[in-house]
Amino acid sequence: MKKIYPYKRKVYYYETDKMSIMHHSNYIRILEETRVSMLNQAGTPFEQIEALGILMPVLSVDCQYRSPLRFDDEFTVYPKIVKFNGTIMELEYRVVNSTTGKLCAEGHSSHCFTDTSLKPIRTRTQYPEIYRIFNEYNGYDITD
Repeated sequence: MKKIYPYKRKVYYYETDKMSIMHHSNYIRILEETRVSMLNQAGTPFEQIEALGILMPVLSVDCQYRSPLRFDDEFTVYPKIVKFNGTIMELEYRVVNSTTGKLCAEGHSSHCFTDTSLKPIRTRTQYPEIYRIFNEYNGYDITD
């Protein structure tokens, strides 16, 4: 199993509102960026998954805002696969201000593995290597 590191970056100016606070809609983008980073680090980048004919559409996403991030704040996102059964995968995310250590947001996303016709697939039987990798990280705590 490869070590997965949290996702880190700064708040860009264009992501902020008039109060220099990151606009709430950008947190959903941050969750997506984090998921892409996690897939790459696990050795299953989107390009590889999609080349196999597998799609991972979003079923749901939500975010609870705890403390605002402001322009140029550095933040760290800790993703965690909390459910994986081969067809459905759910992730939780913690967005933390890297300087203060303060929890800024908590999110959750749910995804389904499908073929290109959006018909659900069972990775356990159809793509055992993909299943093995995601199952390996199910419940894995990501730390710095």
